[in-house]
Amino acid sequence: MRKITVKGENILNVPNLLSLYRLAISPFILYLVLSGQEKLFAVFFCISLISDVLDGNIARIFKLQTRFGAALDNLADICTYILAFIGIFIFKWDDINPHSWIFYPFLIVLLLSYIVAYVRFHKIPGLHLYTVVTSGYAQGIFIFILFASGFYAWLFYTAVILGIIGYTEKIMVLMRLDDIRPGVKGLYWLIKKQKEKAE
Repeated sequence: MRKITVKGENILNVPNLLSLYRLAISPFILYLVLSGQEKLFAVFFCISLISDVLDGNIARIFKLQTRFGAALDNLADICTYILAFIGIFIFKWDDINPHSWIFYPFLIVLLLSYIVAYVRFHKIPGLHLYTVVTSGYAQGIFIFILFASGFYAWLFYTAVILGIIGYTEKIMVLMRLDDIRPGVKGLYWLIKKQKEKAE
């Protein structure tokens, strides 16, 4: 594959192409949801979810993580989240509404993590903490099953609670970082590293 660099990073790689696919397909998925085509929306949205799982794992396994890739992946994540919320509100809100008391706090913490990142760094928060990645998997599984076979309350609560935990930790990490960078595992590892540097 041809090498293209930005600020010394090779940005032309498989994970970035997968993230780019998610960005490129987003307007089409939005069209599907707004035109009421639930089945096609579910198919293409689930393909996006699978590409999201693949790009992060490929980047980590083959050591292709870059600042550019993290930012691109996060931008694609934002689009995926927005599409998920629109799809849920249009197609599945009757299932979610009785449990909205915990859904809204999740949305608030998620949004707050992006606000904190923007206020502090004026950047898209390209962090992939273990808790955030785990919650992303749980949310993807929930959405996949929601559209494939129906609503399961225990899976919904698992996905939402993990999301609240993950994005709360993300906010705490953002408050301690001097800059957004890839490879931050979580608050524990960040504090440990900062203590080692201080000694």
